[in-house]
Order: sequence, then structure tokens, then C-alpha cells
Amino acid sequence: MKQRIYLDNNATTALDSRVFEAMVQDLKGGPLNPSSVHFFGQTARNLLISARRTIASYLHVDPEEIVFTSGGTEALNHCIQNFANGHIITTDIEHSAIYKTIRELKIDATFIQTGTYGAATVQQIKAALRPDTKAIILSAVNGETGVKTDIQQIAQFAEKHSIPFIVDGVALMGKEPFEIPSGVTAMCFSAHKFHGPKGTGFLFLRNGFSLSPFQTGGMQEHQKRAGTENLSGILGMARAVSLLQEELPAKTQHMLELRNHFEKSLMDQLKDIQINGEGPRVVNTSNLYFPNVDGESLLLNLDLAGIAASHGSACTAGALEPSRVLLNMSYDRKRARSSVRFSFSRQTTKEEIDRAIIAIVKIVHQSRNL
Repeated sequence: MKQRIYLDNNATTALDSRVFEAMVQDLKGGPLNPSSVHFFGQTARNLLISARRTIASYLHVDPEEIVFTSGGTEALNHCIQNFANGHIITTDIEHSAIYKTIRELKIDATFIQTGTYGAATVQQIKAALRPDTKAIILSAVNGETGVKTDIQQIAQFAEKHSIPFIVDGVALMGKEPFEIPSGVTAMCFSAHKFHGPKGTGFLFLRNGFSLSPFQTGGMQEHQKRAGTENLSGILGMARAVSLLQEELPAKTQHMLELRNHFEKSLMDQLKDIQINGEGPRVVNTSNLYFPNVDGESLLLNLDLAGIAASHGSACTAGALEPSRVLLNMSYDRKRARSSVRFSFSRQTTKEEIDRAIIAIVKIVHQSRNL
């Protein structure tokens, strides 16, 4: 069998070999606990400080505004739970880390319906605003469709009205260069989405805004997140961030060219396929509707052909129901069941895309003939 082609990078990305090398500093470096006062502890603490500075420098924020976490889900939960007693503005197409958490906490929330556009607009935010609104919580990029939210415009609105604005940045980091607008209060990230290690992430929390600790115990992370830091993961994540500094925006253009070539080639040969989400998209994501094709069968046959793709978020993989995101965007169940997400990375090659195009066209024709 030819080497497998991985087109599910919105689920997770491959660990960069250079990231692994950075992690070895901790994995082979002895008993390094940043909270210890002896030589080993100080060595660990210096590594931790350097990693925090690397990430802060890339985002043009203060190192003290970076809080290390286990990933985007923890960071988002941390933020959401601080607004459990207020009104929140969000959408009904958010990642489960937002949508399900708000539902389970029974928070008073307005879930904006984005329709087929696929992202909330500042006009919808204005219409949903109430005197008791405590926060706006949105994704910078929808992980299933790749549609981008106008974070800059909404941040200006939030800042003008002194409303905390929490942003899920997980599906944005590593795809396109960006800066955090001044109106963003907090932004959450996961390392494994940009060729870093799994189980590691961070929260940007703007100076002057206080959140109750998500977990209590020790004094770690400026007393915002107790527990011994995952030093090897953090070192890997910092290296992954430094690689973005080196490789973007050139790799952004690379992914955009791959996606455009992928979509144009499929549309030329299959004619009737359509893109899910009408708003501007991040460069690496293509969520496509294949009429008269069962999406589950398409995915299984692609896997047999050595190509990995998905219906949507890996956090809902295995669910019998079609994508909540697509259904809440006003697409019918038939379309949702016949849609597949392809997501590329900085490591994806044109040769892989060309092989995938041939396989997809062949499998779709076979499926329709049956």
C-alpha cells in the first residue's frame, strides 16, 4: 500500500520532529519540577520562563498573560465557568467545549443562529446584547467548516461596551498569522493543532481581568491553575510556536494553494459538489457536500484507500447523528450526512492532494453507480 494520506488535521496534527527534540530537554533532563528551589528546580523554571516568553513574543502579549493548561477544552471551561451566573452571547455552532459546557451548566445564553454563512456577525451580537450580558464567547474559526468570525470587529464592539470577549483560537493557530485585538479578554489554544504535543495548551488572559482558578492547590501559573506544569509538553508547544514565526505566512499561502487546487479539481470532475459555509474560510479547511453519496461510506472507502478525512469534530466522532454544526447552519439532514471535512497542514504536499483527488473521484463515481 502507498503511504497513507492524512487530511484530518483539524482533529490533530503530526508532531513535528523539531518539537520532539525540544521536549527531550525535559524527558531526558532529570527530575525537573519548576516549583522546586534546588538546582534541578531552577533549571526547570528557567526553561518554563523561556517557553512562556517565546509564546508571548509570538502573540505580542506579556508573558504574565500566558497560563499553561492541558489544552483548549480546559481553557474554555475555565473561562465559561466564571460566567455561570450571567448572560452569555454565543452561537449554536460552537465546538462542544463551549456549546456543551454552557448547556450542562444551564447558563442563561443566547445561541445566535448563523445560517449557512457560518459565523456570527457584529450586527447579530448587537441584537443579542442585554443589560445583564456578562460575556461574548465565540470561535475565531469554526473547526468543521473553517468559516472565520470577524474577531476584530466584534472585539471593538465588546471593548466599547466593556463586555468580556472570550475567543476559542484552537482552529486558527498555525494556519494564518494573526494578532489578538485589544478587545479580546481571553483566547484559548491547543498545541496538537499546530504540530505540537497533545495534552498541552494555553490560555491568554489579559492583564487586569481576573478569573477564579480552574483547579486549586499549589501556586503554579500565577495561582490561576494549580498542579505541576507539563514541562515537556510546554517546551514542545513553545518550539511549535517558534516554528510558526519561521514558517508563516509562506506556509499559509502553501495551504491556500493546496485547498484551492483540491476544491477546483473536484468541482471540475464531480460538478455538483458544494462547499459548506458561505463566509470567508481559514486556508486549510474544506467541508464538502457530495450529493447522492453517503458520507459515512465515503469516509470508510477513503480509509481503505489510505486517506484519512472526517465528518467533523473528532470530539463527536462515532456519533450516530449528523453534524450538529451543519444542521444548525440550516442544512438538512441529507446534506449533513453527505458532507465530509478535509483539512490540510503545513506538512501536506501537492503530491498527496493529487493522489487524494484521484481516489475521491473514483470512490464517488463507484458509490453513485451502486
